Amino acid sequence: MRTPRLGSAAGATALCLLAVTACSGGGEGEAGDMDVWMYQDTLVVVQEGAVQRFNENSETTAVISEVPGDNYEERLRTAMGSSERPDVFFNWGGGSIEPYVEQEMLLPLDDMLAENPEFADSFIPSILEAGQVNGEQYGIPLRGTQPVILFYNETVFEEVGVEPPETWADIMDLVEAFQEEDVIPFALAGADPWTEQMWLQYLVDRIGGPEVFASIVESGGTEGWDDPAVLEAARMVQELVDSGAFGDAYASVSYTEGAASTLLSEGRAAMHLMGSWEYSTILDQDEEFATNNLGYVEFPPIEGGEGDPNNVVGNPTNFFSITAESEHVDAATRFLTEQMASEEYVADMVENGEVPTTTDAEEAVANSPSPDFATFQYEMVRDAPHFQLSWDQALPPNVATPMVTEIESLFNGQSTPEQFVDALAAL
Repeated sequence: MRTPRLGSAAGATALCLLAVTACSGGGEGEAGDMDVWMYQDTLVVVQEGAVQRFNENSETTAVISEVPGDNYEERLRTAMGSSERPDVFFNWGGGSIEPYVEQEMLLPLDDMLAENPEFADSFIPSILEAGQVNGEQYGIPLRGTQPVILFYNETVFEEVGVEPPETWADIMDLVEAFQEEDVIPFALAGADPWTEQMWLQYLVDRIGGPEVFASIVESGGTEGWDDPAVLEAARMVQELVDSGAFGDAYASVSYTEGAASTLLSEGRAAMHLMGSWEYSTILDQDEEFATNNLGYVEFPPIEGGEGDPNNVVGNPTNFFSITAESEHVDAATRFLTEQMASEEYVADMVENGEVPTTTDAEEAVANSPSPDFATFQYEMVRDAPHFQLSWDQALPPNVATPMVTEIESLFNGQSTPEQFVDALAAL
């Protein structure tokens, strides 16, 4: 499932007693150990394997500290402002680490990549790029990729006699066709407004290309919202809402409770724009449907748009960064270069249901528990010229939070497209 930045993570464990001290899943480390902070969830087993392999041939002992996901970033900020900084830590790249870069608290990794060209070339370029700040590398991919995909119910499509969309015009035709059959065209979990953000991300990219949001990121989220592509995307959202594309109760539908996914699997909705974790969500809810009747395609191009239709939005991956004042810089860089793209690491990712971010993972992906979907997802990301990090993770929290609120207002009809753009421009 999407690893959230804003709000709490589902299933997070109890809070640590001390704000600066991480909760370690493998026992407390000793003085002089290299402290590796991980977001605590079931997938940390992959990083535990990497640490174990590293320690077998290292004079420096690496120890994973599993930090509960609830308010992970606040805990990290507290630690980074103290003498208890981790040596290596999990993050989202982009806006999540920019404040530390500005304060020169992170180790630039360009020299490390230049000295290890085979390692640098082992990652999909569009994903590695998401670990940059101002064009300089500060993050190395550590987890699987999570693109946003258009899922659909194959049975509903067959019953209505229509095909998956290949253009935006097809989208609007499908909205009309499914409404005539009393089927909600698109499931939308409006109670969790980060789900609505996905629509704007793709629309802005397809209309204006990645440069539009890149300029917004460069300004820290305070400028660039008045680009015509943003207004056009907002108007297209308004058209979808007014045409009934999401039904009439989407504002009360929850994603975290599985309601939107259930609409799709039960055939009450025909399509669902969601991150790749949707496959696992539906597999858990209804294995037969996920295996036999769940379809998936890329978001369609928009006629006249400047964005490459192969561009992808979502969460490229999560990253490891190294603190600049770590006593274990050499060991930390060796840990990353030896483990993060190794065959053993990639195999562990695949075994745990992740889709790797390395360039030569075709054979490994074929061994996935869900090989057809994993291969589709991997090829989609591998071939993407650009992978846009989710807006609420690319921007600083002080901008991302009110932005998501304005997106919710747009989808709920509480603001016009023009008011939406004005509100964002005022950030």
